[in-house]
Amino acid sequence: MSQELIIALSKGRILDETLPLFEQAGIYPLEDVRKSRKLIFDTNIENVKLIIIRAVDVPTYVELGAADMGVAGKDVLLEHGAKGVYEPLDLKIAKCRLMTAGMKNQARPQGRIRVATKFVNVAKRYYAEQGIQVDLIKLYGGMELAPIMDLADEIVDIVDTGNTLKANGLEAREHIDANISTRLVVSQGAMKMKHRLIQPIIDQLAAAVDAADNAAE
Repeated sequence: MSQELIIALSKGRILDETLPLFEQAGIYPLEDVRKSRKLIFDTNIENVKLIIIRAVDVPTYVELGAADMGVAGKDVLLEHGAKGVYEPLDLKIAKCRLMTAGMKNQARPQGRIRVATKFVNVAKRYYAEQGIQVDLIKLYGGMELAPIMDLADEIVDIVDTGNTLKANGLEAREHIDANISTRLVVSQGAMKMKHRLIQPIIDQLAAAVDAADNAAE
């Protein structure tokens, strides 16, 4: 009986960039995952299946062995901690920066500050390293609104173009991580038990990433 390989892909914008990369690597779903309400999909390779889940859940599925491999943003991995997983490949898609931001031309208050973010673990580590005391407020979206409504002094969020910050009167401040991109992760257990299935996929994806880089030059 052949081993089955489960690969967890993140929903949303990352998925739109991940699927073409996987197709270049020779793996594609047998139906349109964007139009289906299903969460698990057969692929052109008989023993390889894809599951489509929220990005924040990918590290948990991989770490606990429900999925053998996964695709998630480095921001998600930093927040989760991602213990028990390998990170063998940077897919170099969905690139952005993780930054602090606040109201334009408004200095950071002295003493303890309030910070709104969905990256509470990352923010806690960052401000502790800076020697700044913070009260963290966990929000799941619309982060830019927090300083406007005086809910927070600063935010920690993903910044792509910075246009949303500017449109709301905010400015990006410090980089927490300037190299956020999408990564391939593999469970440590699967790497040992299913190495002969996993390593060729890593190699094929690495070749697809290299080809995309060369095409962009």
